[in-house]
Amino acid sequence: MASEIRVNKIENRSGLGTVTFADTGVDLAGIVTATTFSGSGASLTGLPAASLTGTVADARFPATLPAVSAASLTNVPAANVVGVHTSLTVTNATTTGTAIVGGGVTISESGIEASGIGITVANINGQQVSGRRRLNINGGFQVFQRSTSASDIGGSEGYFAPDRYSQHGTGSMRYTASQSTDVPSGFGFSNSLKYDCTTASGTVSAGHFVAIEHRMEGQDLQVFCKGTAQAKQYTLSFHVKSPKTGIHWIELYDNDNDRHVCKSYTISSADTWQQVSLTFPGDTTGAFGNDNGSSLRIFFWLMAGTTYTGGGTPPSTWAAFTANKRATGQVNVFDDTSNNFYITGIQLEVGSQATAFEHLSVGEELALCQRYFYRHGDLSGTRNYALMGVGIIGHNGSTDAGKIQISAPVRMRTQPTATAIPSGAEFIVGTGGGDEGTSDMYSNSAPALWTAASSDINFWVDFNRSSGGSPDRGIACIVHANNNGANIGFDAEL
Repeated sequence: MASEIRVNKIENRSGLGTVTFADTGVDLAGIVTATTFSGSGASLTGLPAASLTGTVADARFPATLPAVSAASLTNVPAANVVGVHTSLTVTNATTTGTAIVGGGVTISESGIEASGIGITVANINGQQVSGRRRLNINGGFQVFQRSTSASDIGGSEGYFAPDRYSQHGTGSMRYTASQSTDVPSGFGFSNSLKYDCTTASGTVSAGHFVAIEHRMEGQDLQVFCKGTAQAKQYTLSFHVKSPKTGIHWIELYDNDNDRHVCKSYTISSADTWQQVSLTFPGDTTGAFGNDNGSSLRIFFWLMAGTTYTGGGTPPSTWAAFTANKRATGQVNVFDDTSNNFYITGIQLEVGSQATAFEHLSVGEELALCQRYFYRHGDLSGTRNYALMGVGIIGHNGSTDAGKIQISAPVRMRTQPTATAIPSGAEFIVGTGGGDEGTSDMYSNSAPALWTAASSDINFWVDFNRSSGGSPDRGIACIVHANNNGANIGFDAEL
């Protein structure tokens, strides 16, 4: 028989651990160290989480986990934000793909597409949402009241073909300015301004230059807040097709304060349409006059002698005008008779962003142009006996004259001057038959505006007798072109 020791309790002499033997089992107190444990652990309770290691094959958790707040979570990696979020605020997010908001808004690199919803914005480019953005007139070159093709330009300055864009500068070169249908595709333009070099100027004399000029009234420029701490930027965009690669200059000139700022653009491929956008800084010095005078002049430089280039780099911020810092490095568009220069889509707007060209109807553009120049009679110039108007026979001193009243379709900028189109054209002052000295007379002198009786919309125009009959004063007359398509031009340009 094997040996046995029978005890009820074994106690460590320090009292830190005991083993008690009872009829129901063994109770252990203190720390138990065992190499292995076998049997059921179903009744084990109060185990610290830190003591659980390895794989727990059958961990017992509550059927429903308690709610946990993520309100204080920060710096969560974007890759870990998945699923549907009803309200999510993200700062400085970058996506390489497309973000879809609901069923109607898609945000991608090319822009924002929205369908079936309303969009609420405070402004566009810092300005009102509706209304005109393009501040300049006839930027698409739809209107050519004077002539759709004027030749031998270059010996003098002035308006010869397109409305609101004048020939500025002179030289030995000559060119034809005309309305062209050569336009950049995909932008909705019908016309452009074409300069066709007919006499070349290979060597540009110091004082010679050529620029296309556009002038604007001060009262139309107040939106730029020039001369204030809130001065706005100017963005000028256009499409150009130049025969010369290299540097071309644009100059904004403040006519009220004798200040200017310049920006260049580079043509990379000759005889190819190129879209250009230039942003000029605001100017906190010198306000534009709030009146109908010429305040801003925009120059598109095409040729420049050293008088305008010899002073160094033109200013890229507004500065006091310096004549020899206007177009340094400007290419010569007129160095060969094969050269043709085209431009269209000119748009000046407020702010730093160029927006799509604002197209207007021909009627709208014509009405805007007629504030500065009104061609009375026949805009096409094809009606040989174009009617000028009806009136009475009067006398200017000892000279018989047909006196008629003409009203412009819009109020002009100021009281205009009157000229014959073409210059020197002859008009007939007709009085009908009878025996009261009623034979027709002819007038080939310039129509004369009676300034004391004329305003900015209603004009009293005299046609002085050059030859023909001598009708009695006070009888009715009718004035028309003498088989030559002549018209009258009323000029109130800046």
